[in-house]
Amino acid sequence: MSAYAIAHLKEAAPHPEIAEYIARITATFEPYGGRFLVHGTAHEVKEGAWPGHVVVIGFPSMDQARAWWDSDAYRAIAPLRARHIEGDIILVPGVREDYDATVTARTMLEALSAAR
Repeated sequence: MSAYAIAHLKEAAPHPEIAEYIARITATFEPYGGRFLVHGTAHEVKEGAWPGHVVVIGFPSMDQARAWWDSDAYRAIAPLRARHIEGDIILVPGVREDYDATVTARTMLEALSAAR
């Protein structure tokens, strides 16, 4: 099952270390099957507030996403970003290709009905 590294990064002033981080990051996730799905693009806020930028990196599995995050290669460059850009980063598993939200809703309704 696929997995994603999702970052919500705050606005930051340009800095040479950020440019170095961006130049080096792809080489850190490619060995784990990772690839950029969202990077350097404008987003359109439809509800709430979302200041800053969105980055999404896709991986074939959570194990590969975790292995990338914990890798020596990524740990070596992470401070280049962290020193200059605040943000939140999560790893999250995707859903199976046959995922059906109506099944989730039905299960939720059944649990609510049983609790009465």
